[in-house]
Amino acid sequence: MSPLDERELDRLRADLESDRVERKESAADANKLRRNICALANDLPGHGLPGVVFIGIRDDGRCAEITIDDRLLKKLACMKDDGTIMPIPSLVVQKHDLSGCEVAAIVVEPSRSPPVRFRGRVWVRVGPTVRQATPEEEQRLTERRLAGERPFDQRPAPHANAETLDLGYIKAQYLPHAVAEEVLEANERSLVQQLESLRLLVDGTPTCGAILGFARDPRWWIPGAYVQFLRIDGTEITGPIRDQKALAGRLEDVLRQLDELLKLNISVRTEVATVSRELRAPDYPVAALQQLARNAVMHRSYEGTNAPVQVYWYSDRVEIRSPGGLYGRVTPENFGTGAVDHRNPLVAEIMHHLGFAQRFGLGIPLARKGLEENGNPEPHFDFQPTHVVVTVEAAS
Repeated sequence: MSPLDERELDRLRADLESDRVERKESAADANKLRRNICALANDLPGHGLPGVVFIGIRDDGRCAEITIDDRLLKKLACMKDDGTIMPIPSLVVQKHDLSGCEVAAIVVEPSRSPPVRFRGRVWVRVGPTVRQATPEEEQRLTERRLAGERPFDQRPAPHANAETLDLGYIKAQYLPHAVAEEVLEANERSLVQQLESLRLLVDGTPTCGAILGFARDPRWWIPGAYVQFLRIDGTEITGPIRDQKALAGRLEDVLRQLDELLKLNISVRTEVATVSRELRAPDYPVAALQQLARNAVMHRSYEGTNAPVQVYWYSDRVEIRSPGGLYGRVTPENFGTGAVDHRNPLVAEIMHHLGFAQRFGLGIPLARKGLEENGNPEPHFDFQPTHVVVTVEAAS
């Protein structure tokens, strides 16, 4: 993504009629900012150009003369990763001095996967006004996405149809989390139209992400769609196998089975601190392992491989192997620092709505923090073109 230069930003700041610009005196109303980000990402007019939210500019274009510090810039940058705007928008936040006025500029790229929703609602910009999209406008955005290039999880799965999916489960468990309640109640569209709007269907055919999330048997369509768990007695792969399982099914079923297995395999050492108090010390913090395993499921490559995510539990360590190398703007240098890019944006969205990803970009930092607090060594990451392996050593 190429940020706009200061000359273009200054031109947009001064153009009070532009439908690519929103001006705010401050960042006090975070929800209004998110609605504007959502609307600019949807790019209803079809400009194909980035839009800008200026913080520190009044409606009439005059400078609000506020202080733009690092804390504010960080707050603004984090708005895209908190799971309220889906799919995750592509944006940059920078401080600028425009004609002597200090501003924060949120530059938002048009989404390649519209419609974008803020808390289950589609917002669009019509002239200077931001409002909720009509069904017709939402359909226009859906059709625009269908005409563009899609990531793997948003491509139609060959030979599948709507009945491949567990439609009852989608209606009861997913739609209420993905779409605002009043929108669902007022919605007169068919279920097929709703699923197309959510990127689960393309012209009536389930997408690969929908297969992973809601098919009755995802492995029939995507053979690597499972997690292989091995509990090994010893420190080598050739050691005796104490337990092995293939965790398959809908995405929620796989993740819940995995959570349960991680809990069952953790050993807790009990030490007597005083006569009346015991200290319980697990060899691994379960929340950290959950974050690492979910990260592997979310960011793995499902295309061009039949390999599963592998969780191998040795007597002295746990290794989690994810097919596919790092993706997009994530590099070995910025990995785990909050940098976010999604090979599978629809899978990430489904995991968020199902409650398995509350905040994007925080999984690795949270895992590291949990391991440190539990007394485990720093996790080791091995980045290869075809896979990523994280190794977590037991606490001593």
